Order: sequence, then C-alpha cells, then structure tokens
Amino acid sequence: MKRLLLTLVLTAATVAGIPSAASAAPPPGEYHGTLANGATWLGHIPAHWNGTVLLFAHGFGPLRPQDAPNDQTREILLAEGYATVGSSYSGPTMWALETAVDDQFAALDAFTGVLGAQPRRTIAVGRSMGGLVSARQAHGPRGAIDGVLSTCGIVAGGLNLNNYQLDGLHAITALLASGRTIPVVRYESPEQAAQAATDVIAAVTAAQATPQGRARIALAAALFNVSGGAGTPAAQQERQFQQLVAGGALQRYVTGRQQIELSAGGNSAWNRGVDYRALLAGSTRSGQVRALYRDAGLDLRADLNRLTATADITADPWAVADLRRSSMPNGALRVPHLTIHTLVDELVPAEHSEWYEEHAQQRGDLLRGLYVDAAGHCTFRVSEDLAALHVLEHRLDHGRWPNDPAAFGAGYPGGAPRFTRAEPGRLVGGLGEPGRGSSAVRPIAAQTSRTLPTMSRT
Repeated sequence: MKRLLLTLVLTAATVAGIPSAASAAPPPGEYHGTLANGATWLGHIPAHWNGTVLLFAHGFGPLRPQDAPNDQTREILLAEGYATVGSSYSGPTMWALETAVDDQFAALDAFTGVLGAQPRRTIAVGRSMGGLVSARQAHGPRGAIDGVLSTCGIVAGGLNLNNYQLDGLHAITALLASGRTIPVVRYESPEQAAQAATDVIAAVTAAQATPQGRARIALAAALFNVSGGAGTPAAQQERQFQQLVAGGALQRYVTGRQQIELSAGGNSAWNRGVDYRALLAGSTRSGQVRALYRDAGLDLRADLNRLTATADITADPWAVADLRRSSMPNGALRVPHLTIHTLVDELVPAEHSEWYEEHAQQRGDLLRGLYVDAAGHCTFRVSEDLAALHVLEHRLDHGRWPNDPAAFGAGYPGGAPRFTRAEPGRLVGGLGEPGRGSSAVRPIAAQTSRTLPTMSRT
C-alpha cells in the first residue's frame, strides 16, 4: 500500500468547502497531519472506501496519534472499506481530557479535507481513557458523530476514577504501611509519585506473605473494584494481588494520579466523610473479604472503623470543577452508544459501565453494554472489537440493538467472541454510591449527591 505523508493545517473555511456528495477518495495509504495547536493526527484511507470514518481515541500514555487499537484490526478494517483517523491530543499531560475532544474533532475535519468528501457516517471509537473521550462525544456529537463505541472505557469519568482509587490507596497506607508516610495525593513531581508507587508496591508485596496481610489486600482490592474472578476467596485474592503488583495496576494508580492532578491543577479526590463500612457493604466482593478476615483472625469492623476515622483528605474545589467539566460524560446522550468491557479489568473495572448506565441521561434505547468473559485491561480479541463495531452499525441501520452480538464476530481471526451476560455490580466508592460523602468538597458539595446536576437517571 502506497505510503503518503502529508502535513497540513485546515482552516474552518477550507473544511466548509468540502463537498457533501460522495466523490473519488484520494489514493489509499497512510496520511499524517499537524493541527493548529500542534497536535498531530494519523489516518488511513482504504482502497475501496465504504463511506464510513472511524474516529479513534487512544488511551492514557504518550501523546502519539493512533487510528486503531492495533495493526491487525486496522488491516481488517481497511480491507472492509473503513477509513480511520485519530489524533495525538495536544495534552499537555497524558491525562489529555482538557483538549482531547476538540483535538479529535479537529483531526476529523483535517482528514475529511484529505478525503475530499463528507463521510456517509462517522463513528467515534475509544480505548480506555479514549473510551471516556468517545463517551463525551456521545453526549456532544457536534453534528459530526453518528454513533460511539467505547471499549474498556473510563465511562464513569475521572472524578469517580480518582475517588475510588484513593479509597484503595488509603486502605493500603493505613493498614499495611502504618508508621510510614506515603503521599497519596498532591504530588509535586513525577519522581515523587514514582517513589510513592514503589513504596505502596513494597508494602503490598510484604503483606502478601501473611494471612493477615492477604486479607487486608483483599479489602483494598474491593475498594479498588478489582475482581479476582471465580474460585475460593484465597484463589481470588491471589489473582487480585497479581493484578495489583505484577500486572502494574498499583503503579498506574499512583503515577496516573499525578498526571490527572497536573491537568486539573490540584487534587480532585477526597475521603473525609467516607464511611468505609458502607463502601464494603456495597461491594460484590464483601463476602470474599469477610471470609479472609475470619480465617486470618482479624477484626474487620475494627479495620473499617480505623479507615473511616483516619480518612482526612479533602479535594481542591477548582480541581473537582475542572474534572467535572472536562472528564465526565456530561449531559444527555445524543447518539447510540455501545460500551464493551472485560469482566476482570484491573485498571478500568467493568463497574464503570454499570455506573454510567445508571447515571447517563438518555432518550430511547441509545445505550447498550456488552461484557466479555475475559481478564485484563482491553484484552479483546479482534473478533470482539469488530463484532462490537458491527453491532453498533446494526443499531444505526435498523434503529434497534441485535439479539445475538456474537454472530457479528464470526469468521475473524483469534477465536469467536466471548460475550456473556453479566451484572458487574455497583462502582464501590463512586459518586452517589453508599458511603461516599460529599462534605469534603466546597463550595460545590451539592454536585456530589446521588442525583448529579449534569448526569441524572431518567
């Protein structure tokens, strides 16, 4: 396939002059561009364009443009006639929600200029943090997005992410690292956050050697919404430990928080006023935790009371306001939105989709969630990614969701889709969930009640 490199900046006037009627697409290949704010974009044009553009939003990480989750999926999409495009985001931090939505729309405009014709259909697709970017586009499509697919997405938003992860970190530092000072918020530098992550991981690793330590790790995992899958309480705990340490979850929780704080201009999480007994009571993993505490001879109520009594972190109101504006899927759902999640995801648990489904304002049957019987963050088979896309297209074409989503993934490499029926449970520690107090946020405390002004159940 011929490789074409193109660097350009399209003005609004240029985009306005693009014809809406279908016309011959430019030569197939790879295209690059630079936006006015310095963000870059990457796009691919197939040999036989079917009129659909997939606007891909990448996840948390280096600010490099991506237009598909991986090369194999892109090649199949191109063979099926889809054009693909995605931006790097302009950041400036890796938590790029301040600019990502605008950057994605600008990349779409630039790519449309290269295509020389308006797409027949544009679908926003997002991965992980990019799943939140695409979710925000489902609530604000700007007349350019016809449907949205969020894969392993942070669809419950940045405020929820920061808060429940703080709850888990509080359990680790209070119960497994007492006597040591490990900062969990308001990092002054990436180096300080990296050292804090090292200290947290060391505390958890040491605790895994004793029954008491393993029970307390299970409590922290429940507060993180980390699933251990099926099996005995001990087997579940071992898998939770592996996800937190070897899987890199703890490292990401801490170092990622520093990037979010840098973007928001402060700390957006709080635990003053949080009732940790209520948090655990609302968790689907409470039975596992109680069993391990009982076997270890520990007093669970005493530990939960200790967590509640020592919870003293307050949020910076301006940081809360910033994330509420930039990093929550605010307002009414405007276009069909499909979410897809693995059942066991240590970085973005499936409970995100449950919280989003309850709180997203929607009209009609616009929202649907699919669950994959698999473990890991974004560990989808090619067939699952492509089946989800075709399920969304069916909704766009026919006005209803299909009954057999797995059928849309037949014939793709890597095995059949592993879709399953599931109810992951409530997002423990999420906004409006049992135990999450609001008194620590001033002057916008009222916005953390169960019925949120910008996202309420209809």
